[in-house]
Parts: sequence; structure tokens; C-alpha cells
Amino acid sequence: MKKIALVAAIAALAAPAVFAQSSVTLWGRINTTVESQKEGAAGRKVVVANNASRLGFKGTEDLGGGLKVSFALEHGLNSDNGAASGDFWGRESSVQLSGAFGAVRLGRWTPGSYFATADYISNHNHDTGSSEDKLYSGAGFTSKNKVGYFTPTVGGFSGEVAVHAGEGAAGDKRGLDLSGNYDQGPLHLGAGFSKQGDAKQFAVRGLYELGSVILGAYVQREDNGAAKNSTRTIARVSAMYVMGASEFHLNVGGTKAGGDSFNGGKNGGKQYTLGYNYNLSKRTKVYGYYTAVDSTQAKSVNDFSSLAAGIRHNF
Repeated sequence: MKKIALVAAIAALAAPAVFAQSSVTLWGRINTTVESQKEGAAGRKVVVANNASRLGFKGTEDLGGGLKVSFALEHGLNSDNGAASGDFWGRESSVQLSGAFGAVRLGRWTPGSYFATADYISNHNHDTGSSEDKLYSGAGFTSKNKVGYFTPTVGGFSGEVAVHAGEGAAGDKRGLDLSGNYDQGPLHLGAGFSKQGDAKQFAVRGLYELGSVILGAYVQREDNGAAKNSTRTIARVSAMYVMGASEFHLNVGGTKAGGDSFNGGKNGGKQYTLGYNYNLSKRTKVYGYYTAVDSTQAKSVNDFSSLAAGIRHNF
């Protein structure tokens, strides 16, 4: 018994030293709106809507010598009814080894080409919910079964290269995603390219901070691989004015015909969003917006508008 007690005491003393080298964090976001929506020729309806709420775990262990291993598990959930959204860990499930060389990541995560372009300038509601960018193309996007390399940041430049393994599954071809970012002072630039099979897209982005005014824009060229009308050009500009805890937002985007669906470009269209955010704290804001999609398709089948008010809380 004395020997057991001695071993337990030694283990108790050693445990803090071991666990001091690693950490696990629970985090997430609940983002919910009340909206008056109109779709196509149908009448208006009132909905309570989820805006990409999520729950996640992330952790890091310091291996010494500048090496660290980390993981990320992120679950999408519908905050309006409590249901799961897609695959349980469908937002991210990855493990990563990092050091002075950069980082190598394995698993599932959102393509860097998206974060480097469309997401970067979508300031009003982080490109989520009914005011998300309806025109941006995900041609060639692959999120699952990936191996990626992230460069270290040098002189404001950083990049990501990710390869998707088709694993021999029918119709699931190998994919490639490339992205680069430059962040130095008030100037922020980005570019992204993705390809899977015959589908591909390329986009460039710029954002500039002028004190209380932030201006951003991206231009994207899509080829969805269809035999006819497969290509289109998409563009969006955004502006944000900050006054204390208040933010005023304006987003305007448009595209011409091409592709095989509305979001894929069959019919041209425009999208306008006017928004206001009030930051109650660094983690919580209340906001409102009006967004409208004006499609060139006959009978306004893809027209959409929404007047929304919501709360977003990060934890």
C-alpha cells in the first residue's frame, strides 16, 4: 500500500509538468436571425434562421525544438432548431504538425482559396446566412481527404497548397487548391485557385484600410467544366465604415450568364446587401441587414430578398 501511495504521489507531482505542454479549447459560435424572406414568385414568409453556427474543439501540444502538433474538430449545427448540419465534424477534422518550416495538415478543412478571396471581404456577417455571397463559385472545391502545406509568413506573404485524394471513388477525382495572402499595414491582397476534374476557378482579392473606412473587392473566373456555357466572371465590392461600436456595411456583386445553375451561373444576376452591426463586446454583436438577389432568369425564379435582424455570440 505504501508503494502504491508513493507511485500515486509521484504521478500527481509529474502530471502538471506533462499537461503544461498541451492545451485543449472548447469554442464555438451561435449566430441566429429573424427574417422576412421572399423567394421567387412566392409571397413573403417569416423565418428564424441559422447563420453557420458551430461548436469546436482545438488543441496544441508543444513537442519542443520549435515543433508543435495540433488538432481541430468543428461541428456545424442549426441554431434555429438544434439539429446537426451535415456530417457531424463536417466543418473541420484535421491534425497538423508545425514548426519553422511552416505546417503540414491532414484531414478535412475549408479550401484556402475561399478564405483568401470571397470570405476575406465579406465583413458584415462573415459570408453566412441569407446574406452570403450567392454568386461566388465553388468550382473545383474539395474539403475532404486532403494533405496540405502552409508556408510560414515571410514579409507579409503566406500561402497554402492542398491536394485532395480521390481514393478511387467513382466520380471523385483528385483535386488541387492553392492560395496566397499578403498582409502588410493597411494593404491586404489574396489569390486563390482550385481544380477538380474539369471544374476550376481562379480569383484575386484586395482590401485596403483607410482609417474608419475599409474597402474590398474580388474578381473570379469560373469554368465549371460543362460542355456549353461553362465559364463566367464574378465580381464583388464591399465597404465598411466603423464609428465606435457601430459598423455600416455595403456589398454589391454581379455576374453574367454561363454555367449550369444560378449559383453556378446559368443566368446572370446581381446581389445587393446593406447592413448594420453593433458590437456589444468583442464576442457579441447585434445586427441587421437587407439583402436582395436579382436574377436575369425569366419569371424571377431565382430572385430572393430578406430583411433580417440577428444576434451573434462567439465563445
